[in-house]
Amino acid sequence: MDTRVLTQFWRPPVLWLIIGDILAILAVSLAGFVTHYGEISGWRWITTFVPVLVGWLAIAPWLGVYRPDLANRSSQVWRAALAAFLSAPLAAWLRGAWLNSAILPVFVLVLGLTDALGLLVWRIIGSWLIRRISRNG
Repeated sequence: MDTRVLTQFWRPPVLWLIIGDILAILAVSLAGFVTHYGEISGWRWITTFVPVLVGWLAIAPWLGVYRPDLANRSSQVWRAALAAFLSAPLAAWLRGAWLNSAILPVFVLVLGLTDALGLLVWRIIGSWLIRRISRNG
């Protein structure tokens, strides 16, 4: 493996994008849990958060969401939304396997759309922050 890829991957903007992505997925997972159950009690929300995060991390790099040359372009935030939407079937399957429950197609659709929206909002903010920091630093 080319060591330049690893060096580029861990550059600060990419690291901050990964942290932001994790926090965005966490926020969307918690918001979904609250809308269904009215509160967050216990650790049941993890059965959504972990599969969504694993699905995201499996799909997102293939769509270039961590390429440093694209991370600061607001015209490229669609990649994150598409990756989130495409990772929903895998996330739903992982969640269904974990809970030993059926996977409803409407759940996959809603999961994909809400995660796509959450990551789109975060990536718009993230690309703006990266551009601002790059100009000042």
